[in-house]
Amino acid sequence: MSDITPTSREHTNVPTSGGLSAWFIRRPVASVLLALAVTLLGVFAFPALSVAPLPQADFPTIQVSATFPGASPETMASAVATPLEIAFTGIPGVTEMTSSSALGQTNITIQFELERNIDVAAQEVQAAINSVSGRLPSDLPNPPTWRKINPTDGPVMVLSVMSDSMPTTTLSDLVETRIARQLGQISGVAQVNIAGMQRPAIRIQAQPDRLAAYGLTMADIRAAVASANVNRAKGAVFGQSAVSTLQTNDQLFSESDYQDVVITWRSGAPVRIGDVARVTVGPEDAYVGAWPSGTPGLGVIVQRQPGANIIEIADRITEELPRLRENLPSDVSVTVLNDRTRTIRASLHEVELTLIVTLILVVVVMGVFLRQVSATAIVAVILGISVIATFAAMYLFGFSLNNLTLVALVIAIGFVVDDAIVVVENIHRHMEAGASAVDAALEGAREIGFTVVSITLSLIAAFTPLLFMGGIVGRLFREFSLTITLSLLISVVMALTLAPTFCALFMKAPKHGAAHGKKTLTDRLGDGYAVALRWSLRHKTFTMAVFLATIAATVATYIYIPKGFFPPQDTAFVIGTTIAPEDISYEAMREEHLALADIVGADPAVQDFSTAIGRTGGSQSLANGRLWIVLKDRSDRDVSAEGFIARIRPKLAAIPGIAVQLRSAQDINLGIGGAAQYSYVMTAADQAELAPWAERLTREMTDSPAFRDVRHDMQLGARMQQITIDRAAAAR
Repeated sequence: MSDITPTSREHTNVPTSGGLSAWFIRRPVASVLLALAVTLLGVFAFPALSVAPLPQADFPTIQVSATFPGASPETMASAVATPLEIAFTGIPGVTEMTSSSALGQTNITIQFELERNIDVAAQEVQAAINSVSGRLPSDLPNPPTWRKINPTDGPVMVLSVMSDSMPTTTLSDLVETRIARQLGQISGVAQVNIAGMQRPAIRIQAQPDRLAAYGLTMADIRAAVASANVNRAKGAVFGQSAVSTLQTNDQLFSESDYQDVVITWRSGAPVRIGDVARVTVGPEDAYVGAWPSGTPGLGVIVQRQPGANIIEIADRITEELPRLRENLPSDVSVTVLNDRTRTIRASLHEVELTLIVTLILVVVVMGVFLRQVSATAIVAVILGISVIATFAAMYLFGFSLNNLTLVALVIAIGFVVDDAIVVVENIHRHMEAGASAVDAALEGAREIGFTVVSITLSLIAAFTPLLFMGGIVGRLFREFSLTITLSLLISVVMALTLAPTFCALFMKAPKHGAAHGKKTLTDRLGDGYAVALRWSLRHKTFTMAVFLATIAATVATYIYIPKGFFPPQDTAFVIGTTIAPEDISYEAMREEHLALADIVGADPAVQDFSTAIGRTGGSQSLANGRLWIVLKDRSDRDVSAEGFIARIRPKLAAIPGIAVQLRSAQDINLGIGGAAQYSYVMTAADQAELAPWAERLTREMTDSPAFRDVRHDMQLGARMQQITIDRAAAAR
């Protein structure tokens, strides 16, 4: 293969100038090498693209948490949440702030503008926390902490950990130290939460009658424990020939150590903790529990970092699980409850298959109409190079391989192929007229170049408005529109450079079928179109009436068709929230959840499930619980996720004393989420004034057929024991 120049006798009439196309036509070696280089860039970029269900549309969100053991929700709201909220309102760029207070715990979620830098926002949040530290309760065990969260993103993977013989406290310690910490070190993992975790702790249960006999209080026990259980530097002894580091028993590890701690002295004898209290080893929070598959255990919930490749994270976790199991006792089982990538892989596989089928169909249709192997092959090669090169451009712009970008490529194929077909067909026409391959390529590319560029720019202009859309919609569709734009730009370059070059090298002069008295498929289609056109021109009134009816039907369809932001997805994962009376006990809540588990486990569409109660898994109150239901593959069940929810809802509603809200997990959830698909916010200056209106609105919406599973999150019905202090007597 050598460079083509118009110096031979055959090309004496070819102009020496011809723009970009002529430069490539005269340098076929460089053209082919350039095409190979672009193709290799796309081939190497494809596996490097991050994989996600949708483009990254993360809300910059920070969650601030504070704990104050024993404080009522009202105390947490007034003494902890309110000062923090006042400080956070001074941070610029805050679009939404919500707080929830429960017994001993407050969570404040701050959402910022989409353009806000999350790292800068985190620094300002920390500064705001520091500025109000003096207004927070002085005996707050720890200062408020913050962490970055993504409320629109679900867990990558949920694991179930169970043991037939090990207590939950021991199992929790193993999971936290040997599983959660190891998973947290995997690249791309943001955090690992443990549902139902009961950390082991020393519990001191005082006996009031004995305290009274010795004239002691709970504060005396607390002071004695604090002074006896320290971990401080002891120093070292430096001698002539050696150095000895000092070590003492200043930390308490067992219940016997705590029992021997001296509180005070009475009548020359020590009064120890064991004399006035029972010391046992138990859970830090006894009112937390989880039941994977209906049996006691733990749930390990893995969240990913924003923009991380969800497929790679799941693969790394899967590779790490065998090694983690080897470090656990033999009676501890670790299974995958839900792998979010299961449906993502299937969805992306379907879109990729659609992309391949589209390419094949386009090439087949081209072959039928072009009726020449070389012309069809040239268009197919240009189309393939354009699509593959788009992967390299996507990598350069930091895009991910997701449903929207792949759909953009599927749509773009119809536009991309037009450029190559127009150029090849025009060159084909010149060759039919008797021009040589090189002459036809030069003249055909020159004639059609401006037209191809103008058509491509007009197509790009149609997608330009998507680039300037704001909010979450703009974030989602920016990659979609840019992917189409990039593929169109690449295709027009390839059509005006490589297509003429390949035509000059490989395309042969065609044999026109009409010259032999045969009508081709194109000729027959043209004849049919001419007949239809003549009939339409003879019946102008009817044709115009059909046109107006089509416009009217289009408008009516647009008005009455159901509308929504995103179509509901079947991710084979259903999330549930349970609501019980605010004063329910732990034992009663556990029985309610076990009854729910029996119903869920008996449904034929369910593959696995887990349930949790207490302040775990996203719940702040004992009156709320969690359900995680994993459905079988769509081909193995008789209903969709929404159909499953509709079928099982009446069965769960038959259990008295507890309500269940179910929703199908989605790849994108707008706003600061919760159990509901939609949220309506009510505000008032007085909590007592807000409560009856919340009840009234909830009742009215429940009676409406347009809503289901309506509830409010103001839980003020918990049983309270009011203690009135006689301040004069207390002072004495």
